[in-house]
Amino acid sequence: MGRFSGSNPAISETPDSFSSMNERPVDDISLEFFYKPHTVTLLTVSIASVIYTAFTRNDADTKDNIWAGMCCVVFFFLIVSVLAFPNGPFVRPHPAVWRMVFGLSVLYLLALLFLLFQRYSTVRGILVWMDPKLQNFSIDMEKEYGVNCSDITWERVWSHVDVFAWAHFLGWIFKAVLVRHFGILWTISVMWEFTEIAFAHLLPNFVECWWDALVLDILLCNGLGIWVGLWICRKLEMREYKWVSIKDIHSTGGKIKRAVLQFTPESWTQVRWLDPASTYMRFFAVTQMVVFWQVSELNTFFLKHVFEMPPSHPLVVGRLIFIGTVVAPSVRQYYTYVTDSRCRRVGTQCWVYGAIMFTEAVLCIKNGLHLFGQTQVINIILWLLLQFALSVVCVYSCLLYHRHFQTYDDKSRDSSPLKSAYGSTSHLNQLQPKKQQQKEEISDGGLLGEAEVMTKAKIPEHLELRHRQRTEFNGMLVQ
Repeated sequence: MGRFSGSNPAISETPDSFSSMNERPVDDISLEFFYKPHTVTLLTVSIASVIYTAFTRNDADTKDNIWAGMCCVVFFFLIVSVLAFPNGPFVRPHPAVWRMVFGLSVLYLLALLFLLFQRYSTVRGILVWMDPKLQNFSIDMEKEYGVNCSDITWERVWSHVDVFAWAHFLGWIFKAVLVRHFGILWTISVMWEFTEIAFAHLLPNFVECWWDALVLDILLCNGLGIWVGLWICRKLEMREYKWVSIKDIHSTGGKIKRAVLQFTPESWTQVRWLDPASTYMRFFAVTQMVVFWQVSELNTFFLKHVFEMPPSHPLVVGRLIFIGTVVAPSVRQYYTYVTDSRCRRVGTQCWVYGAIMFTEAVLCIKNGLHLFGQTQVINIILWLLLQFALSVVCVYSCLLYHRHFQTYDDKSRDSSPLKSAYGSTSHLNQLQPKKQQQKEEISDGGLLGEAEVMTKAKIPEHLELRHRQRTEFNGMLVQ
């Protein structure tokens, strides 16, 4: 996907926001011990632990030896992740946590690439080796939801509100906290029901009764989850974030509370996926996210169906939790790439997750040829066309809403000095000339923070003229 502007001289003089999005620095460090490098100590402890474990454990069981070797590889790779990998856009509870998350995502991608070149029997054998109980499980043993749809009783409806329905509800709360846009969330929700219909001939558990799909899924699980998630976002937006150092707190209870609050967000960003002056590239990027979200959700169901694992299996549940953890910084990095004109490349965590998503899809197709051989081609073609068309319509409707029904206060947030300075030189006339760059709080597409605003005095006249000509030639504003 191309960026939203050419080589703008004014923009090129500003620092690339990729660095702050890909490896955000920690501000106001109170306990320096936890943020200082301890590389020599870490190396010494790690080597000593490995030597002690290697010479003292019982190596009679081959399976245990393989497990121990794999755990040691993961252990050292996570140490390298803490030392070398970026932490991404988050710093709470500690940047090392998000570096390990990035390291685990790289390991997972490498494992998927290894499995991609194995036969189905080999992959299935690895899973059975990890959990012998999978040997006797058949995918036909899954619960069926789309039978006797005319039998609508309270007992039957309540029986469908199982642990998976609650997981569905909690999942949509999590999605709402990540995306934070009412229109985009409902677009993903409605499009997923069409996805289930299109693939119901391949995945039996996609067959649902009409009241299950419309009432339990869309209105209750999805709708209520979206509402609760956005309510949480509004509460966090209204909160004032002023952190006190734990060393300045004297009571024991206060210190414990401050330590617990370390696991909460340091600040909260109000996102702006779309605004009244969005370019077609930004519009396409949001539409692309809606489609990719459907692919990512499909991978979950096809992986457990192709390799025959029950929905409650630890591997399935663990993958969902892991993917959710990886998606959090990935969405944030994608949002920055889409909305911030200073960011010229996508974040590393987002890049790795994109590779994971496509590798999972290819792995399912390669090992499920017998399943995809039953594909009704017309259904898939219609699904692809419907995905693209409805995604475009829904995202465009959101754009029209922002353009015609957005309040004055909301529009003023979108017209920040930073965006004006880079997007249209006509706004430069409104800035007072200063010899030094002034710092002020901005909200560029919801990216709150301090930025150095370029003034008219900082831009030479020939560069300003060249930028005005390029802007008029392109016929669009830089977003």
